[in-house]
Order: sequence, then C-alpha cells, then structure tokens
Amino acid sequence: MWLFFHKLGSPKYFYQLAGSWIPWLAVICAGFTFVGLYQGLWVAPPDYQQGDSYRIMFIHVPSAWMSLFIYVVMAAAGAIGLIWRMKLAEVVAISSAPIGASFTFLALVTGSIWGKPMWGTWWVWDARLTSELILLFLYIGFMALQGAIDDPRRADRAGAILALVGVVNIPIIYYSVTWWNTLHQGASVSISKGSSMGVVMLITMLIMVFGFWAYAIAVSLARVRSVILEREREATWVSELAEVRR
Repeated sequence: MWLFFHKLGSPKYFYQLAGSWIPWLAVICAGFTFVGLYQGLWVAPPDYQQGDSYRIMFIHVPSAWMSLFIYVVMAAAGAIGLIWRMKLAEVVAISSAPIGASFTFLALVTGSIWGKPMWGTWWVWDARLTSELILLFLYIGFMALQGAIDDPRRADRAGAILALVGVVNIPIIYYSVTWWNTLHQGASVSISKGSSMGVVMLITMLIMVFGFWAYAIAVSLARVRSVILEREREATWVSELAEVRR
C-alpha cells in the first residue's frame, strides 16, 4: 500500500494511471448524467409546493456540493504541497481551481433561476448565497494569483496559502442556514437526520451527484496530465511519449 502511494506521487506514474482512468470516468459520467436527467425530468413527481420548478435542484444541489468538495480538495492538496513539497499535489491544486469555479458559477446561476419564481427576485444578499459568491471569488483569486507569478514554485506556495485561508468559508457556507435567519432552505439530505425528500427524488439526486463526481474527476485528471506535460517537458520520459512525438 505504501509503495502504491509513493508511486502515485511520481508525475510519470500518475500521468499514465490518469490516462487509463479518464475514458472509464467519461463513460460513467455520461451514463449517470443521462439517467439522472431522465429521472429528474420525466420520472420524479412534481413537488407538492413548488411544482415542476424544483427540478432545477437536480443540477443546482450537486453543483453546490461539488463546489465545496473541490475547494476542500484544492486546499488539502495545497497543504500537502507546502508541507511535503510534493509536486503532484501542487499540480492537483492548480488543476482543480477552474473546475471548482465552474461548479460554483453553475450553482449560483441555477440557484438564481430557481429563486426568481420562488422568492420573486433573481438575487438576495442571503447568507448562503453571499458566502457561495465569496467562494467563487476565492477560486478566481486563486487562479489570478497563480497567473500573476512567473515562478511556478512561488505561485504554488502563494496559491496554497490563499486556499488554506479561504477554507474557513466552507463551514460558513454549510452552516449558514443554521447560524443565520436566511431565505435559503435547509438541507434536504443530512447524515444525522436522513432525508426529507421522496425516495425517487433522493435517488435521482444521488445519481446526478455521482455523474458530477465522475465528470469532475475525469476533467481534473485531464488537466493534471496537461500541467504535468508542461512542467516536466524537459524530462526524458516526456520526450519518449508517443503523443508528444506526434
């Protein structure tokens, strides 16, 4: 097991391993997303209060969950890079940021689309919405900081520090509906309290979550492979790759 983790930290080994995983993850993503959208649009019953307008939640909720999860992964990878100087962890951190920002943006947009008929407005400075918007700014700030520093090592360290400082926003987002009186509804799915959703709705939600997970991992691995090629372009093993020779 320790040998596997040691090998996993090797850019060459991870590049090859990721290349074998991406096609499978793409198939899983397509399958789960297709089934989830079919379930969400045609199988799941209308909500007794919101009618059919709630169906956008099958996109909004998984996007919001992924926006939080990816930031935690990015911060953890940044911490590993700071402490153990693991090059691959730094690559994972910078590769995750655009994907997390995309999910955060999607969560904000779909939430606004749902909020218009439910609240009568596209946006309110609600605690959950505001803290999620701050998360988007943190992602953008991380990417801007990476692009503003020419030296990759210095850029990685600066980005890791920003990511670790910003991780305090994650529990604020999660507990905002509990700590403050907000318009945003509480969690429909909880580890401690179970689910308040119907069985079909819950299954559909989980299917979409798995599809989004597979997408995020597949795209992250593809981005990691690209960054590895860029940073290891002087290495002998890179020049020997068939895709590079072409």
